[in-house]
Amino acid sequence: MFLTRRKHVLHSIHQSFYSNSRTLTISTTHIHLQQPLLQMTLTGFNMKFQNYNELLNECVHKKAFREGQRVHAHMIKTRYLPSVFLRTRLIVLYTKCDSLGDARHVFDEMHERNVVSWTAMISAYSQRGYASQALNLFIQMLRSGTEPNEFTFATVLTSCTSSLGFMLGRQIHSLIIKSNYEDHVFVGSSLLDMYAKDGKIHEAQTVFECLPERDVVSCTAIISGYAQLGLDEEALELFRCLQGEGMQSNYVTYTGVITALSGLAALDLGKQMHNHVLRSEIPSFVVLQNSLIDMYSKCGNLTYSRRIFDTMYERTVISWNAMLVGYSKHGEGREVLELFTLMRKEKKVKPDSVTILAVLSGCSHGGLEDRGLNIFQEMTSGKFGVEPKMEHYGCVVDLLGRSGRVEEALEFIKKMPFEPTAAIWGSLLGACRVHSNVDIGEFAGHQLLEIEPGNAGNYVILSNLYALAGRWEDVRSLRDLMLKKTVTKEPGRSWIELDQVLHTFHASDRSHPRREEIRVKVKELSVGFKEVGYVPDLSCVLHDVDEEQKEKILLGHSEKLALSFGLIATPESVPIRVIKNLRICVDCHNFAKYISKVYGREVSLRDKNRFHRIVGGKCSCGDYW
Repeated sequence: MFLTRRKHVLHSIHQSFYSNSRTLTISTTHIHLQQPLLQMTLTGFNMKFQNYNELLNECVHKKAFREGQRVHAHMIKTRYLPSVFLRTRLIVLYTKCDSLGDARHVFDEMHERNVVSWTAMISAYSQRGYASQALNLFIQMLRSGTEPNEFTFATVLTSCTSSLGFMLGRQIHSLIIKSNYEDHVFVGSSLLDMYAKDGKIHEAQTVFECLPERDVVSCTAIISGYAQLGLDEEALELFRCLQGEGMQSNYVTYTGVITALSGLAALDLGKQMHNHVLRSEIPSFVVLQNSLIDMYSKCGNLTYSRRIFDTMYERTVISWNAMLVGYSKHGEGREVLELFTLMRKEKKVKPDSVTILAVLSGCSHGGLEDRGLNIFQEMTSGKFGVEPKMEHYGCVVDLLGRSGRVEEALEFIKKMPFEPTAAIWGSLLGACRVHSNVDIGEFAGHQLLEIEPGNAGNYVILSNLYALAGRWEDVRSLRDLMLKKTVTKEPGRSWIELDQVLHTFHASDRSHPRREEIRVKVKELSVGFKEVGYVPDLSCVLHDVDEEQKEKILLGHSEKLALSFGLIATPESVPIRVIKNLRICVDCHNFAKYISKVYGREVSLRDKNRFHRIVGGKCSCGDYW
């Protein structure tokens, strides 16, 4: 069977030798292979297993594609019948040289295969993202009667990513238990990674706890799993415990921990981790630097983000995107455009879908709607080589909505080549809430309730719109509908970091140890600010109560509690940094501006959507949000 494709293989090799991109000339990198290859030619039919093995090992080590093809061609021409081992080495060679087609041809010609050859081919597909091919090959392997080993299981589990793949992954887990491989550290790491990526963190934790020994790969997988699911505090706590047990961290471990710190916006802890990375003398891997850019950006320190970005020896498109998204979230629209211009001028990295999304978002947050619309038109004309996706159309809707062009945004939605998603209708509804357009908002809201009847946020925003219009009966109807459908709203909370401890507050919180001191401070600030022009925005209270009660409710907002605590507990020279899990209300935004103006403090507010950096009573958002 090895000779059945002889003409095809020899033709393929001949073509590669004499094509413009791959000539017969041996590169200087592989110059030392010339003598062994010449010796192979002279030896002719007398070449043995050991000779071929040494040559192929050298070709694999150097990723010498053309030289490896010469060895393969020599086997065919001399009618040498290689063993399963040598055929597997050919698969490995072609895989390493990114020639999956040639690897599969060798595999298909094998009349005998062992677990190593099956695993090599499955790994070739899996490592390059061909999940379905890897899974299909694994099933063929089982049907052939070949028993998988620990490396087969560890490899194939990385392809169990989609919903269908995850279902197969659970079945593979059962097979692993039957085969007594569940205690193997490689298999365990792949298992917990599979569960974590599918959001099944408890199953991942169970696998982790059952491992008889843990290496850096398994520890990193569980930490990254927590971080990717937004369970940031759990990720940090686990990292501390594992460090106490003597875990050795690598750059992937630190990347997962830094991702968790990004979610918490814990700047002091982030700086500490950055210093720890520097002291550990870990090589400056791009993925780790990208995480640091993202972390500092989400902690409100764009200066540090840009400093890391500017000192990178190599920048991938992810590096550019991280910096662009950082500027966008901070409302720095002009910086977004300047950096995008620099990216295109350097021509080292091509923009991708995320790049254009970040630029459009930056224009939206920065009030540069005309420039954003121009960029979208350039995109649709093919200027950037990026096909517009639903997310880009959604960005245009957001851009038009933020600028008050709500009717235009609705017309744009009607003309889209896609069916509008919940995100697009939600963006329009949010704009209607800000600009008090009840008619279009009500229409968008009902579209949302049909698409996502279980999303509490949709009910809340539409309820807020009705409340602003004084339509309290509609507000009550929506709340009754939420109760009927058992839809629950995520409670708003704000937190502030002090001496590497996170202090969390909820509305009208009475659980903090310094609650009385905070309550008195909020009242004191409200009275003092009124004397210099502060007027409570009662429209932010969405309850049908009198004005005095509304003002009392406003004073209990979690943002004000966190801001007041920051004013009490931090030195005057230190910026007050508050994070909220939901959108910050207009009144709390104004309250923060007065803290900055009256006390001369820099205030940083980060909510679900963006940053607000307030200095001297003026916010970086320009009150455009």
